[in-house]
Amino acid sequence: MNIPNILTLARIAFIPLLVVVFYLPFSWSMPLAAGLFAIAAITDWLDGYLARRWDQSTPFGAFLDPVADKLMVAVALALLIERYDVVWLTLPALVIIGREIVISALREWMAEMGKRGTVAVSWIGKLKTTLQMTSIFLLLGFSPGSLIANLGVLTLFVAATLTLWSMVQYLRAAWPHLSRAM
Repeated sequence: MNIPNILTLARIAFIPLLVVVFYLPFSWSMPLAAGLFAIAAITDWLDGYLARRWDQSTPFGAFLDPVADKLMVAVALALLIERYDVVWLTLPALVIIGREIVISALREWMAEMGKRGTVAVSWIGKLKTTLQMTSIFLLLGFSPGSLIANLGVLTLFVAATLTLWSMVQYLRAAWPHLSRAM
């Protein structure tokens, strides 16, 4: 166990805390939920940075880090779907969640074939993640209908568009291997 893996585990531990805080009946619960999400998002970056910097990458960390990220994002988006209860937030949120499931399955399948590098994270994926995290932070922290929350919805649409774009790129890169397996 090392610090990057502890940060990843902490991110998973934040998930039930985020849910509890989200449902608290206090005016400060939404900004606190946004703050918890921001801390988790920072640990997503920090654990990878420290693992590379300190040469502490582990197979456990390589497996758990993307799982922790996807769990936190999916739970936060599910909470926001309930809170906003509008199609223009639900649609991009479901696109993001669905893409994460498809790409996770694709990466697992490609890893079994020894071709995991074919579907490595690209700069589009990193930009998508940054916009996704920013959007979720804004949507958690500000009241629906506010200018900042509307900016969060717009950012979520941009993130969903990048999500689809990156998924197409991953599928194109993997297609020669996928088509041979059919």
